Amino acid sequence: MNDLFLLDTHILIWLNSGDSRITRAALTRLRDAESVFYSAASAWEIAIKQSAGKLQPSQPVSAYARKARIAELPVTTRHAEIAGKLPLHHRDPFDRMLVAQAIAENLTLVTADRRLKDYDVPIWVI
Repeated sequence: MNDLFLLDTHILIWLNSGDSRITRAALTRLRDAESVFYSAASAWEIAIKQSAGKLQPSQPVSAYARKARIAELPVTTRHAEIAGKLPLHHRDPFDRMLVAQAIAENLTLVTADRRLKDYDVPIWVI
């Protein structure tokens, strides 16, 4: 497993809120990683959940990410093309985009969603 990580949306939410599901060991590994990214798709997913009243983050994603030194990964046409070719192991379009970005950018996807292991991408299940 490489030390270049892409955070699944729920992991980003958990980190932002200090959720105890992120262990001290996981925090240390993320802090010591070469690079940690969040997807612009995750920011979009969080905004949708906020507008639906399903989520109230303690601070905006951009502010948290800046403070935590988590880099934004824009969504590109290449990412979209890869996502469109993925097998339908998972129907959530945001998760499929994250898988595509991890594939395209050679990143390990950090998630709690074991169903994503069906894709040919490095996964770190927290």
